[in-house]
Amino acid sequence: MAEDAGLVLPYLNEVPRSSAEAERIAGVVAPATDFSAPEKFEQNGAGAATVRARSDADAFSMSSANMPFERELDFKVGNGLFKKLWVSSPSSTLASDGLGPLYNARSCQRCHLKDGRGHLPAGPEDDATSLFLRISVPAAPEDDVSDIESFLLSRGEEPLRVRPHPSYGGQMQDFGVAGQTAEYRIVADWEEEDIALNGGESITLRNPNWGATDLGYGPLGPDTMLSPRLAPQMIGLGLLEAIPAEDILALADEADADGDGISGKPQIVWSFEEDRPMLGRFGWKAGAPSVREQSAAAFAGDIGISSPLFPSPWGDCTEAQAACRNAPHGDGDERGTEIDAEGLDLVTFYSRNLGVPERRDVAEPAVLNGKRVFYEAGCTSCHQPKFVTARLEDQPEQSFQLIWPYTDLLLHDMGEGLADNRPEGRANGREWKTPPLWGIGLTRQVSGHEAYLHDGRAGSLLEAVLWHGGEAEAAREHVVALEPEDRADLIAFLESL
Repeated sequence: MAEDAGLVLPYLNEVPRSSAEAERIAGVVAPATDFSAPEKFEQNGAGAATVRARSDADAFSMSSANMPFERELDFKVGNGLFKKLWVSSPSSTLASDGLGPLYNARSCQRCHLKDGRGHLPAGPEDDATSLFLRISVPAAPEDDVSDIESFLLSRGEEPLRVRPHPSYGGQMQDFGVAGQTAEYRIVADWEEEDIALNGGESITLRNPNWGATDLGYGPLGPDTMLSPRLAPQMIGLGLLEAIPAEDILALADEADADGDGISGKPQIVWSFEEDRPMLGRFGWKAGAPSVREQSAAAFAGDIGISSPLFPSPWGDCTEAQAACRNAPHGDGDERGTEIDAEGLDLVTFYSRNLGVPERRDVAEPAVLNGKRVFYEAGCTSCHQPKFVTARLEDQPEQSFQLIWPYTDLLLHDMGEGLADNRPEGRANGREWKTPPLWGIGLTRQVSGHEAYLHDGRAGSLLEAVLWHGGEAEAAREHVVALEPEDRADLIAFLESL
């Protein structure tokens, strides 16, 4: 699309593809048609970066298998910063101070435990360290037009204008350092619904109504929009970042021109690092364009740590939270910001290079049949199986790999059941980015539980499938109508990823 031309400008050191190479890649990533045996290289879902399968909780914590030996130290130091417990200021631990003053967790690892998914609170007394609420309000007519809104207007779009809450900011923090009042405590009312499946089977879906209580800075207001966000798994991020933007844009079909009921659209966000619009790839609504910006935003919002990209030392604290803004902070020493550019680069390198484990049981008859069911149900319309990453001059781990992430990284209408009714960028209140599926079968092994979808409401893969609506309604109904053996094989296929 002509209006998306600026989004394909590379920010990684990409080597342009020749027309002959592009044609060869198109053949490689073409959809499977034979389900009698695994496809070539299918077991190695991350190409040469694929790591060996492990049977313990560290399956998501290994470095890319093709990482040069000389970068192993950078990976380990980045891991140390990812695990670092930040402390409040002032502190004698000058390299680790600057926590908060309001925060959701003291380290990246506290949310992404073992580099895996977050968890729901086990009960009223349990904290919600890896689950928080994003918050916003509609923009007022007199509010300045943001850079990204200006760009969208130039394309002839009417932006979905929202702003951070005037008292609580862009996300709610449930912890405060000594002397600071936490913003809230997350709560949910749960309703259950029994779903009948073909073959005499049934399943119970849990529907949460999320809210905030114990408010520390006044009422939210009637126009407040809340959206729960569970920490996602960390594997394969650098490979997703290395998919050429034009390959993702080629899958978009906003007006459903082909009439298949699927109308994925690209998220477009403002890059604070590149100072231009970019294709969004990371986060539940693809709100971040790169691993580095996603990491910096998490430091700022989740931990209250400033960085060169987001230098405010008070993190997400608003002007209405004067005590937070006036509290001691950790910037201003030789680091400059609370995590400096070198530290942010190391965390970015670590996050880019968490390896994707190899597939299990790819040749088992049940898995192959489940793959057939996955394709016939139409799941691949959004969960795009294969890509070839760009040739990158300085990132050998991600360069020119055939990968199998099962995502198109586009926004899709997922129906009223999953709607959060909170716009984010181009995503409306019913739209979510297609999450990658690689590694999903190792969730319980790594995290000790199963909690899927943006708020963890699905306690099994089948529950997650049955929450699909909107553009995925036909695929959901296909699964409901399956014979029990085929439905079990579909889950076996997903568990093999």
